[in-house]
Amino acid sequence: MMEPFHKTDKGIYYLGDSYKLIQDELLHLYEGKLNLILTSPPFPLNNKKKYGNLMGSAYIDWFSAYAPFLSRLLTPDGSIVIEIGNSWERERPVQSFFHLEALMNFTRNPEAGLRLCQEFVCYNPSRLPSPAQWVTVERIRTIDSYTHIWWLAKSDHPKADNRRVLRPYSKSMLQLLKKKKYNPGKRPSEHHISEQSFFQDHGGSIMPNFLDLKSSKEGSESNRLPENVLRFSNTASNDFYTRACKDQGIKPHPARMNPGVAAFFIEFLTDPGDFVLDPFAGSNTTGFVAEKLDRRWISIDIKKEYGIHSKIRLSEP
Repeated sequence: MMEPFHKTDKGIYYLGDSYKLIQDELLHLYEGKLNLILTSPPFPLNNKKKYGNLMGSAYIDWFSAYAPFLSRLLTPDGSIVIEIGNSWERERPVQSFFHLEALMNFTRNPEAGLRLCQEFVCYNPSRLPSPAQWVTVERIRTIDSYTHIWWLAKSDHPKADNRRVLRPYSKSMLQLLKKKKYNPGKRPSEHHISEQSFFQDHGGSIMPNFLDLKSSKEGSESNRLPENVLRFSNTASNDFYTRACKDQGIKPHPARMNPGVAAFFIEFLTDPGDFVLDPFAGSNTTGFVAEKLDRRWISIDIKKEYGIHSKIRLSEP
């Protein structure tokens, strides 16, 4: 078995090609044992990035080939959660279908047996204007400020419990619960709201599939969103990992997952003690959050520098 680059009581970080490592070693040890695969693979961009993205149709073939092996690692009620950013046609102000084709080929791989459970939209109001040529130079497009997160599974009924990820009640709902009075009856949508429908306090309301990375700046555009949208603090510029990297003269990973988003899916789709894998771990947000939430984890990345980042991240007191 390949030696881990580093490990904790709950997890292991491997360096290497995840495609080869999964086939050669992890399938033998963990087939049918992983509860969640949570990852943000390199995005299908037109320009080569330092973190190793493929481009164009090569990306679609590369990504789809992972589906059978990742599916085999899952428990029967396990899930795969994938964040994929939007892509654009090279040197054209036209969005590409590459990211959608990659998802469809991955999900429809006949050897994987996967289905799409739900789509999530992750909105980042602090994201830099992009594509810069069309947004800030020629001013013919708006800022591309969101990514998609796709929840897949081998079963129509994977393990999930939205009671573990309730959002705070809105001010109006808190007032309704206090006054015990509202307007019941039939709505234009033809739904019938009974006189007791909203009187029970469940500790919070059910989470929507819209995730907002809240800006830390007062008066930001995220403040104009509905009050009951669940927002995750966008503190990537001043968290422990970023500060520690700067103190050591290391450039932080340029495309890391938000810890709040990782925590949401880990709590929604797994129980304490469950096993979580990230085959494109980078600086290891997934492993870090899994560790904090008492889940076991395996993370893989091909670049040694990101393994060093993971050590930094997991050294947080």
